[in-house]
Amino acid sequence: MKRAAEVELVNKLKVSKGSDNNTLATKKKMKRWEKKKNSNSTTETGSGNPQKQQKIPPLISPDSNMDEIPVSGDVLSELGKEKIPKLSGGNDSHLSQTRFDQCAISPLSLKGIKDMGYERMTTVQEATLPVILEGKDVLAKARTGTGKTVAFLLPAIENILKSTSMDCNRKGLPISVLIICPTRELACQVAAEATKLLKYHPSISAQVVIGGTSQDTERRRLLGKPCQILIATPGRLKDHTVTTPGFAARLMGVKVLVLDEADQLLGMGFQKDIEKIVASVPKQRQTLLFSATVPKEVHNICHIALKSDHEYIDTVDKGSEETHAQVRQTHLTAPLSEHFSVVYKLLKDHIADDVNYKVLVFCTTAMVTKLVAELLCDLKLNVREIHSRKAQSYRTRVSDEFRKSTGLILVTSDVSARGVDYPDVTLVIQVGVPSDKQQYVHRLGRTGRKGKEGQGILLLAPWEEFFLSNLRDLPLTKASAPLVDPDSKKKVEQAVSRIDVNSKEAAYQAWLGYYNGNKTVGRDKCKLVERANEFSRSMGLDTPPAIRKVILGKMGLRNVAGLRSY
Repeated sequence: MKRAAEVELVNKLKVSKGSDNNTLATKKKMKRWEKKKNSNSTTETGSGNPQKQQKIPPLISPDSNMDEIPVSGDVLSELGKEKIPKLSGGNDSHLSQTRFDQCAISPLSLKGIKDMGYERMTTVQEATLPVILEGKDVLAKARTGTGKTVAFLLPAIENILKSTSMDCNRKGLPISVLIICPTRELACQVAAEATKLLKYHPSISAQVVIGGTSQDTERRRLLGKPCQILIATPGRLKDHTVTTPGFAARLMGVKVLVLDEADQLLGMGFQKDIEKIVASVPKQRQTLLFSATVPKEVHNICHIALKSDHEYIDTVDKGSEETHAQVRQTHLTAPLSEHFSVVYKLLKDHIADDVNYKVLVFCTTAMVTKLVAELLCDLKLNVREIHSRKAQSYRTRVSDEFRKSTGLILVTSDVSARGVDYPDVTLVIQVGVPSDKQQYVHRLGRTGRKGKEGQGILLLAPWEEFFLSNLRDLPLTKASAPLVDPDSKKKVEQAVSRIDVNSKEAAYQAWLGYYNGNKTVGRDKCKLVERANEFSRSMGLDTPPAIRKVILGKMGLRNVAGLRSY
């Protein structure tokens, strides 16, 4: 019965973007929006009713320098007040022929779009914007790096404009738009993009609340400043619901709920939090789910979050590759003991080939990320690191530096795998088996964005090659591991010996926990421990680090031969 229900839901959701009927419907909608736009242009905010439209008192002078305005929870200062990377750029392969001024978007919003350098929509925006502007609930499937953020922010802003009243600048008013993001980095990026789109709408204010920052500072901002658009991570939103006076009541004003990267939100274990969030906002609202993939978990949440007549828009053509076609993908196999040397060799060769290199190195866990970053820094490469154990202020600063730089290597855990837009990444290296195919695709999606070329390399140990069967439908080619000369090997070994033993012990435990959770690797506990101890030896340790008995118990590894405990 459960399987039948899922099939029924999928059949109900599927609306073929490429079908003649859908294309015709889209053209008809565009004509209706042209008519609406002509009437809307009689007012500054596009309400379509000039007799009832009232002028909104600005919070700031229209002549103010917007780069000096602390909008989106001081996001501009958090991101170093840098220019936000455009969602439309590179070559034109991802752009449609439809212009933004062909939609029912208010003149001031169009002015902001123009200032950001946008004229034509991306194919994702073309497919989703018209439907969302009609007020319908939408589940949209789209690749990363295709303009999803603007696709939900623009209609959200238009929704606020149509319901704005004279007291819109008063603090403590209901929150109109709630956007949930899975990671802090993505939330900051969405908030920064909102700031740019709101350039000519000074009466609309956006704020961001995320873990890793001062909750007291956020609370003072929420209580002391207007906030019509709130961008949040699930955990921090839950905190404010409990501790910030009046916050839960303000959520009852939500008219638009957005779940960005919905598959990752659910895949990271936020399903219960999402269900509570959905229950805390009015039923009479518009809900938008944007997701790179649509697994069973996303289908299930549709029953709770979306109206029964919602539209499913799939912007990924049937039979097309899930990864960007312009990304060259290769996989290498090398003994685990040689991985550090191989990564060093790959980076040195890439740096020699491209003076404007910009590389992402993905590692399996936060502590392994820390270890690899320390190693590459010791080897005199220009390296930064991002992972969940770093403070949010540090992560924001490094993320911004990598975004605007070339000639830089970012060693990262999966906090950088989704949504975050780093322009002009030339190479993505994935060290070790990813958690699943979707994670491989999302990591790879950090390069080859906006129609540009890129390269992806997957480095595996021989016993990790089972994972390649999950990728057999992708254009992934086998390559030989590069030959590492004796001098480079010795250099790497010496650098490994200088890494603090505490970093090695933390990496060992994290590595063991990660692979213990892999259904294939973790099935045979004795072999798992043998491989973990091989990783220990690759770090130059004579004996594997001891692990607390209580932790081994939680892993189900107590009394397994080869492990040391205390």
